[in-house]
Order: sequence, then C-alpha cells, then structure tokens
Amino acid sequence: MVGDGETLDELPRDDLKIIQGARGYRYSLDPFLLCAFAQIPAGTRVADLGTGSGIIPLLLARRSRAERIVGVECQPALAGRARRSVQLNDLQRRVQILQADIRNPHPELPAQGFDVVLANPPYRAAGSGRRAPHPERATARHELAGGLADFLAAAARLLGDGGRFSIIYLAERGAELLARMREVGLEPKRLRCVHGRQGDPARMVLVEGRRRGRPGLHIETPLFIYEGKEYSPEVGSIYGESG
Repeated sequence: MVGDGETLDELPRDDLKIIQGARGYRYSLDPFLLCAFAQIPAGTRVADLGTGSGIIPLLLARRSRAERIVGVECQPALAGRARRSVQLNDLQRRVQILQADIRNPHPELPAQGFDVVLANPPYRAAGSGRRAPHPERATARHELAGGLADFLAAAARLLGDGGRFSIIYLAERGAELLARMREVGLEPKRLRCVHGRQGDPARMVLVEGRRRGRPGLHIETPLFIYEGKEYSPEVGSIYGESG
C-alpha cells in the first residue's frame, strides 16, 4: 500500500497511520491546531477543503463524533495517498476523499449539504515569497489552485444557515480574512491568535465563522506553541507525544 517515494508515519495517540510523500507535501502542526479549535457536534457532516494527505479527516474520525467527513483535494497524487490512508485505518464508513477542485461544483458536494467546513488553505499569494521547488509543496503553500476567496466561497456554498466554518491562516492576512468572510456571509464568531512563544507577535490566527450568523466576535486567550525549547503543555496534548 506504501509506494516508492512514500513514507508511512504513525500517530500513536490517535492510532493512525498516514501515507505521505517523502519529498512532497507533508502535514505540519497547523491541522492539529485547527482540529482542536473547531467545534464538531456529534452527528454532523464535515467537509475539509484542500485536505492534502487527509490528516484532518483522519484526526476528526478519531477525535470527534462526526457522522460523515469528506476531504476534498485537487492534486491526484495527494488524493490517492489520502484514500489509501483511509483504507489503511479502516475508516471508509465515515471518511471519504474526493479528488475535486473546490472552485467547481461537484455532485458529491451539494449546496448546504454540510454542517461544518474546515480549511487549512495556502497562505501565500501566487506571486509572493519563495516558491517551493516541489509542485505538491508549492500548491499547498501558494495560491496556485485557488486562493482565499475561492475557499471561502466554497465553504459558504456548502454550509447551511448556522453552519460552522473554521480556518487557520496567516495573522498578517487576518484583516483580509475577516473582511472576506463577512462578504460571503460567514460571520466571524471566534478568534484565537497563535504565537510561537510568549512575547512573540502572532504568527497564525484560528477563526470560526457561522453561516449567516449574528455579529459578535469572541477573542479567545492566545495559544503559545513553545515553552522554552519544548511544546507548551496545551500544544503537546493537542499534537501528542509523536510530535
């Protein structure tokens, strides 16, 4: 099931095995933070936009009581690995991986068909910064196959009224994120800043919006990744000892 140029990585805390490209896209800490931040009520239908290796659907299958979780990925190789990881962990009854472009309608992604949508999208504009040489990493980091507006439009289309949208994004683009969320009817309701250490400026923001929700934003306590050279206790508990 694991091919040439691939690795099999284990997450003992969640009893998960994940197939990844040895040199292509590999998950980071961000999906773990997003899964811990997102509110996933029991029995809900969840979509993960730009699922990559499928790490978010796999984590949610272990850590939530969601009824159905669909990961959407446009890159064929990544979608294929994610599907094999789902099979490897025997989660086919709850998790589905679709190879699809979030910018285009898909019959298995019906409008207002989901209660929760998550996204860990590319952070950088197509022409900004240094592009990774490997195409999988480049597409994961830069807006080469859909930008922030596309992810937000897709989330708004998939959610019914009152549905939850959660995202992790660059803090420096936080103002743009909040403005664009409101433009598509995803009212920001919760925000948590992610800092490297105490005293550091925020690097990332975690934001939850509600489809056609009422105004009112709750700013949560900051999240610090490190205490000294080690993960903070909160991040350690989120990531697990395998991190």
